[in-house]
Amino acid sequence: MDSFLFVSQIMVSLLLIAVILFQIRGQGSGFFGSGQASFRTRRGIEKTLFQFTIVLAVLFTVLAIFSAVRPDWMF
Repeated sequence: MDSFLFVSQIMVSLLLIAVILFQIRGQGSGFFGSGQASFRTRRGIEKTLFQFTIVLAVLFTVLAIFSAVRPDWMF
């Protein structure tokens, strides 16, 4: 069971990194930001990626807490 938690946490973390990098590349901003610093609403695929990022971050946090606590009833 431990190996399943560790492998799933690694897979979620790699997917989270890829989604975040894809979002940054899609905006066209560099290291110091861009000239478009105004607020705007997310639409279409950008909104979907943003929501998927939130889901992956929550899933990663839950997996990290669960693998750190490891309740006794699991063994």
